[in-house]
Amino acid sequence: RLDESGFKPVDISEGIESTLMILRHYLHPKNGDSKIEVVRQYGRIPLVECCPGQLNQVFMNILTNAIDAIHEQQSQHPGYMGQIQIRTGVVNDGWIRVLITDNGIGITDEIRAKLFDPFFTTKPIGKGTGLGLSISYQIVTKTHHGRLGCSSVVGQGTQFAIEIPVQAIPSTSTIDEESSASTVECTTPTNSGRLPYYEEFAVLLGEDQ
Repeated sequence: RLDESGFKPVDISEGIESTLMILRHYLHPKNGDSKIEVVRQYGRIPLVECCPGQLNQVFMNILTNAIDAIHEQQSQHPGYMGQIQIRTGVVNDGWIRVLITDNGIGITDEIRAKLFDPFFTTKPIGKGTGLGLSISYQIVTKTHHGRLGCSSVVGQGTQFAIEIPVQAIPSTSTIDEESSASTVECTTPTNSGRLPYYEEFAVLLGEDQ
């Protein structure tokens, strides 16, 4: 659920699947528009101690942008087969990485440099507030002490990477429902500061493409 609050052990894959279910009509439209294929490569990862509602909001924002980028590509190239790849895995001993890659229109370096700035948008008036990725950045970096990076090639596509530190909780463990309900509330961060290793992280993404 997108509105689920509180920190708790969560299966990241379930959150991604819930988000894809909400977006299914955009991925498989019935109005004759081209469909978008979703390729899932879920790795064996532990449960993540996180705020699921806010992480699902991050997935929603990134996936919605991916769909829009592919639709723009399809409008310029009729019959173009859109694809979104989603990969999850464990990196750096205790960090969960989620890679979301699309073969949409791509973004320029100039736009990418402003991507997480509040109110920055390339969409027409009324189509976007410019807050989606800015809020996503704050959710990942401030609320979850993680990293969010982007790599893109104009005309080929874009990749977002989310990295979140976790307390390793085996996915096969039995979790008591009462004890798993957290009393810690997820707060929406307002600080728009950018982490100093943002550009370095973007370079790291290039190795995964």
